[in-house]
Amino acid sequence: MDILVVGGGGREHAIVMKLAESPKVGKLYCTPGNGGISRYAECFDVAATDIEGVVALAKKLKVDMVAVAPDDPLVLGMVDALQAEGFKTFGPKKNAAIIEGSKVFSKDLMKKYNIPTAKYEVFTNSEDAIKYVKEQNTYPAVIKADGLALGKGVILAENEKEAVEAIHSMIDDKQFGESSSTIVVEEYLTGPEVSVLSFTDGKTVVPMISSMDHKRALDGDKGLNTGGMGTVAPNPYYTEDVAKECMEKIFLPTINAMNAEGRTFEGCLYFGLMLTPNGPKVIEYNCRFGDPETQVVLPMLEGDLCEIFEAIYEHRLADVKIGWKSGYCTCVVMASGGYPVKYKKGIEMFGMDDKGQVDGAFIYHAGTKYENGKFYTNGGRVLGVTCNAYTLQGALDKSYEAVSKIKFEGEHFRKDIGQKALKALPKDSLDLEYKQDMEDYIEENGVYLRQ
Repeated sequence: MDILVVGGGGREHAIVMKLAESPKVGKLYCTPGNGGISRYAECFDVAATDIEGVVALAKKLKVDMVAVAPDDPLVLGMVDALQAEGFKTFGPKKNAAIIEGSKVFSKDLMKKYNIPTAKYEVFTNSEDAIKYVKEQNTYPAVIKADGLALGKGVILAENEKEAVEAIHSMIDDKQFGESSSTIVVEEYLTGPEVSVLSFTDGKTVVPMISSMDHKRALDGDKGLNTGGMGTVAPNPYYTEDVAKECMEKIFLPTINAMNAEGRTFEGCLYFGLMLTPNGPKVIEYNCRFGDPETQVVLPMLEGDLCEIFEAIYEHRLADVKIGWKSGYCTCVVMASGGYPVKYKKGIEMFGMDDKGQVDGAFIYHAGTKYENGKFYTNGGRVLGVTCNAYTLQGALDKSYEAVSKIKFEGEHFRKDIGQKALKALPKDSLDLEYKQDMEDYIEENGVYLRQ
């Protein structure tokens, strides 16, 4: 099968690399792609949100399938347009992608079908929203733009002043355009956060290995919200008991709710969860693979991603064998200086070979371009430095060792990725599971497990 992947970030690079492993895949194309993707797939200069352009490109290339990865084109209805022209697709249709496209829709859906989530109210007028926040008088207050905002449409206001400023900037100043003309003010939930991506064809739901994202720009979970500064998988807080509860109270009820609303979801449904003292609750839904969660989840997949995509399109996901590797996978994001606000582009990068790999790691490109044999920065999040190991500490050590070899002016990365996860692991868990195989593993793979 010749496949066109729509998108140009680290998530799309991870999808391309996993598809490339499949014996079912012929040619791989990507639009717009990036410097790293261009080494493995032929890239084209068609924007991910250009529905007519992508449909025309798919026709020109005569591809067998189009995988639409980012949220914007999904919410705009790209899958609908492609299917109308007879293409196999991966990704939800427009009426299902609304589960991410509108926070108001998703919150109302959860309320209607008794899916656990935070208490909330919806506002289109800043005065009413401010009055509500003052009446609640509980902080932090969670203020969300209704629509898409590049993962940055959530503000945690620590006090009344910050809450008032956030409400004015969203509703009155249109900080995120029409996406913030309507806002949701939510109860602040506490507990470990967990990301669970899931394959679903609308009948069967197969949760992927769990992960832990690091949203804030600076160490210690400080600074502005970003699209994600790093991830680890699996998330040690997500135990078998928690997974069972989530399947019964959240995952299946969500799939059933979307079916009941006539909005069958087919693709990757992302569950952003908070493990509160009162049980797991949904923070948010995404209608696609997360970024940078995909960069630690797909390397752990034991299964044919092309076969999975095809099975979802044909509504036979239950027939496909899907497994997960043991051990851990970690991703440290290297960003441009100034991200997530202002940053330079076009800065030359050093320390990578022509495929973007360094010893013991795979480098997923998020915002790069490749010209005349050299890589240059071309975005806010530039690279996702990803490593596997039998232990979490081993994977983190390898990721940071790889990060230390890559240089570009203004580079920025968090130095505490995975530290919360390490603290959650029992002291003896690092080697109990692998004690018998430890010597063989060290000898064969050169990974040193810490006692």
